[in-house]
Amino acid sequence: MARELRDYDLIVVGGGIGGGALSTVMARAGSRVLLLEQTEAYVDRVRGEWIAPWGVVETRTLGLYDLLMAAGAHHLSRHVTYDETLSPKAAEASPLPLDIFAPGVPGPLCLRHPDHCQALFDAAKAAGADARKGVAVTRVRTGTDPCVIFEDAGETLLARAPLVVGADGRTSMVREAAGVTLHQDAPHHWFAGLLVEGVEGWPEDTQAIGTEGDFGFLAFPQGQGRVRVYGGFPLDQARRFQGPDGARRFLDAFAVSCSPANARLVAGRPAGPVGAFINADSWTDQPFAMGAVLVGDAAGWNDPIIGLGMSITYRDVRIVTDLLKSVPAGRVPDFSSYAVERAERMRRLRFAARIQAALDMEFGPQAAARRKNLHDRALLEPDLKAHAFAVMAGPETVPAELFTEAHRARVLGPSAAAA
Repeated sequence: MARELRDYDLIVVGGGIGGGALSTVMARAGSRVLLLEQTEAYVDRVRGEWIAPWGVVETRTLGLYDLLMAAGAHHLSRHVTYDETLSPKAAEASPLPLDIFAPGVPGPLCLRHPDHCQALFDAAKAAGADARKGVAVTRVRTGTDPCVIFEDAGETLLARAPLVVGADGRTSMVREAAGVTLHQDAPHHWFAGLLVEGVEGWPEDTQAIGTEGDFGFLAFPQGQGRVRVYGGFPLDQARRFQGPDGARRFLDAFAVSCSPANARLVAGRPAGPVGAFINADSWTDQPFAMGAVLVGDAAGWNDPIIGLGMSITYRDVRIVTDLLKSVPAGRVPDFSSYAVERAERMRRLRFAARIQAALDMEFGPQAAARRKNLHDRALLEPDLKAHAFAVMAGPETVPAELFTEAHRARVLGPSAAAA
């Protein structure tokens, strides 16, 4: 028999970035929040650790930026794109400044994911949320009488609230209970990540991407000699980095001639697991139902090739908390405006990611020639790369015509629209 808990305005299932941020904001606003997190301690699960400038703006709007900086967050200020069709000297001659995308934002923000989650969980608790770790949610009910049943320290508890927030990731129990359908497109490539430590000589303000042979790489310094690296490779190479020495072999793959600086990464030490996953986008048509609303990956996620998981989550939290604060405590607002904004936001980002995947994560002579052709044409027509501005500044900051098949064909070539 479950012991019943009452007097909550909302129950948040999942104490990661989205759940911790939403719980902190709402507890600070005076709401009675129950936050439930499955793990006892946050560990490296190869999650995103990069927030785009527009996502940094969201953290500031939410009043969380200073909290992240105190937890060790680290700004990046330069970007370099390497490629097998360019000399390293040419690639490094004109780095992209990263302070141009949002007023007052020096550039993207990096923070180790376990530290990020812990800082938000602690902040929610300090703000008055009933924040619990190591719990096992066994049942979620939405509808007219929402409730969550969970196990905590060997006791079965039942909590009721007018609203359950699903911040419980890609396999969301809340999404399933609410009957929200998840769509997913076809995968394009494999994508793997690894935290590297002991990296000496890599500029701590500089992120980089590049493609050579059958491997596309990304590197994001975290400060103090740590760099989070990612690599993309063809779908038919699923087992490429499996096995006990997979992390070492993955890091060795970064030894590419187009970026000699990668030797500094290769000389580092794997500081966590290497995790590989397909890159596919997923989305929901309506990220809410009676008695429930979804944020972050629970509501659908973007292809990690453009690294916007945390930025998307922080905007979700900002919109949902604004709506919650617009009604009296204990009341549930109409989330229709959130659904409309998120659908268009994710459509645009899905479009931008598909272009970027075709550019950075397709391999062979034809793909290399396409990248070189785009590089040369963009010197005279900078708007060819304007879809990338949406990644850094936000999808709403560029014209709608950049999210059309006509633009995609212009960037990639006439045959791209049918691909």
